[in-house]
Amino acid sequence: MNASQITTQNPQQRLDSFSEQEEIRLDILTEGEITELAVEWYNKLDIHAPLAEYRSLLAENDLEMRFPEGIYRGFEDFAQWYQGGTRHRGVINLFFDEVHTLKLVRLLGISDQEATVKVIVKWEASRWNAPVPISERIVMDAYQTWIVRRSPTSGQPVIQRYTVDELKPAPNSAAL
Repeated sequence: MNASQITTQNPQQRLDSFSEQEEIRLDILTEGEITELAVEWYNKLDIHAPLAEYRSLLAENDLEMRFPEGIYRGFEDFAQWYQGGTRHRGVINLFFDEVHTLKLVRLLGISDQEATVKVIVKWEASRWNAPVPISERIVMDAYQTWIVRRSPTSGQPVIQRYTVDELKPAPNSAAL
């Protein structure tokens, strides 16, 4: 583009051209964005964040979460798993002193629509089962596969599918 083209181009045309390029760039998920999503996800689990804070991290439609104890579809099912209800006691009612340490976030495949991600997280949690006089400590590596998409509403990466592939207990860990 030469100087005469720059001066004769309509400012709105320049803005439209910039916006189209920007939208294309925003559609492609980056490893950094996905890692930030994972860090935020596990930080919220560690502190037992209010349920509403998870909405921005989870897909608005077709959410599927596969845990050893069952498959949960949609935000309402996630709420059952997280805080309890008719299907589940709720993890925040079962575990305390949780610590999630990310060991790996690796993109396996990426397209303009979604990313397939392998995640390994060290999960530590305490659990007390009444009337036992002391709590027990669970320490496991959780091997997971996530499908991450960009939210059409916020433009941010969100978890579409979350699958716990395997749990490997550490030596001396309490059983799950």
